[in-house]
Amino acid sequence: MDRRKAIRNTGAVAGGTLLLPSLLAMLQSCKQEQRLDWEPLFYTTDEANFMSALIDTILPATDTPGGLDVKVDLFLDKVIAKTYDANSQKAFRAEIAAFNEKCRLSHGDSFANLSDEDKAVVLTKEESEGAKFNGAVWGGTVGKQEPVGFYRSLKSMIIWGYMSSEEIGKNVLSYDPIPGGFNGCIDVASVGNKWSL
Repeated sequence: MDRRKAIRNTGAVAGGTLLLPSLLAMLQSCKQEQRLDWEPLFYTTDEANFMSALIDTILPATDTPGGLDVKVDLFLDKVIAKTYDANSQKAFRAEIAAFNEKCRLSHGDSFANLSDEDKAVVLTKEESEGAKFNGAVWGGTVGKQEPVGFYRSLKSMIIWGYMSSEEIGKNVLSYDPIPGGFNGCIDVASVGNKWSL
């Protein structure tokens, strides 16, 4: 064997050995990287990842579909893109950035990149802070409603999108597109689920 070739091969093996941990770390980081399988109308990629992570944390899939299963993230992207004016869209972006900054200060990364445990800690803290929605009677708010803040408003939108989806309306909630007769005196236990109509 040629001596130069042997030295070159030895150098390649040594270099490969040194590079192997770096290559494995790169491959691992690629596996954890989030990728979108849809094209947002309004969100940036980071905002879409934030929304998906928040929706999946609030409404994960269980024995019923989760928020991502019924595409709440796509629905809210369309709502914001088509119904918010420029100032409201700018304010929404600023609120997402502020929320992620709070996560970076308290947990070292943006919300979408946190562990499930850290996400739960962040949302538990958000739930304990600020005003809550007042009760309602016949569609009207009881008392003066204090501002509820970004997280609680967004959570309300997420739940609205979820409960409004066809999948949930037809297959999770009770559904009767053509209601029958009126039974005024029935046992409450016989009603079952909440009704979507």
